[in-house]
Amino acid sequence: MDRSMSEKSPLFELRTQVKVSAAPDDVYAVVSDLPRSGEWSSECIGGEWISGEPATVGAVFSGENLRDEKVVAWAPVVRGKWTTQSEIVAAEPGHTFRWAMRDTAGNRQESVWGFDIEPAEGGCTLIHHFRMDRATEGIRGIVAEMDEQQKRRFFTEWGAKVESDMTATLSRVKAVIDKS
Repeated sequence: MDRSMSEKSPLFELRTQVKVSAAPDDVYAVVSDLPRSGEWSSECIGGEWISGEPATVGAVFSGENLRDEKVVAWAPVVRGKWTTQSEIVAAEPGHTFRWAMRDTAGNRQESVWGFDIEPAEGGCTLIHHFRMDRATEGIRGIVAEMDEQQKRRFFTEWGAKVESDMTATLSRVKAVIDKS
């Protein structure tokens, strides 16, 4: 394993932000409504809460996803439709909402997505972040047959794709909030 898959530093740690002209509680109400994710996500097209009280710590969401064939086309990533499960790990209305991806056995992985909301003049700043400390079950499968050069290329291209998706997500969330 190369440094990009070591346990000493995060494999991915990304953050994007946008200014929103709405109150933090109103923004939180939108981003914590995961079944609506299809309105703003580049891959999640919707889903449903499958256990726990929706949008609270410990609740589990099953997401429906769709990935274009052209995404890192040379790598063996999941294409077309697939589902994931995530567990809410932080839920503080008006402040933060985070979820950890689960593996196929239902165990929480070190792959956490979320939104933080900071008050700002005229509304708030919405921060979208993603951190993967150790490779998830899916990432391990993708890179299993790759040599070190291919792994480096994959992590570089995948990181750029995720960051671009996060920026697009924030633009779409902002548009949804601006319409309401």
